[in-house]
Amino acid sequence: MQPHAWQVLIVEDDQRLAELTAEFLQANGLQVTIEGNGSVAVQRILAEQPDLVVLDLMLPGEDGLSVCRKVRDGYAGPILMLTARTDELDQVEGLDTGADDYLCKPVRPRLLLAHIQALLRRRESPLPATRAQYGPLVVDSVLREATLRGHGVELTSAEFDLLWLLVANAGRILSREEIFVALRGTGYDGQDRSIDIRISRIRPRIGDDPDHPRLIKTIRGKGYLFVAQAAAAMLP
Repeated sequence: MQPHAWQVLIVEDDQRLAELTAEFLQANGLQVTIEGNGSVAVQRILAEQPDLVVLDLMLPGEDGLSVCRKVRDGYAGPILMLTARTDELDQVEGLDTGADDYLCKPVRPRLLLAHIQALLRRRESPLPATRAQYGPLVVDSVLREATLRGHGVELTSAEFDLLWLLVANAGRILSREEIFVALRGTGYDGQDRSIDIRISRIRPRIGDDPDHPRLIKTIRGKGYLFVAQAAAAMLP
């Protein structure tokens, strides 16, 4: 029996670059298709449901942010966004619209492959299935949902994985290195702020104070800590 070949859709309007990238990924065991138009990409992602999407930010038809925003509710797979700009705002916007990871162009093929493989491993081997409740906050990794006082908490797939990792390790400080290895399978490079951005988005959604957090605390120089006692003490 042939092993499952992951299906990757590259959304990139530079045809030559897309073809070279596809050739490299195919040589490493992935099945790859290409789309050069943002508007068409929305339709294809929702219809084809590839295992992963590599999404360029600058596209004709619709840009990558718009594509990501439109498909996120109907597509559960990981989205790896590429941007030719190093502006942190682009990275924040990408994560804000639901991208699971981002890389700045030009990107070395082996680095791109490593990020793709890490995202696919996370999808293939989800975190251990269980349920945690602290006061009115419930996080269920079987249903992959969080609720606060009975109401659903809106989270992207990457945000849920991060919240679950913190909740499952309540009372223990997790370094950025540990978080990156657990969620991406790669080490922390000392500059990537995606974890910090996701933490800042998760806090208000689970009833934490963004300015003076009590549930997810930043431990300076060490990492992040989910405080179970503070969550359990929240008003019902």
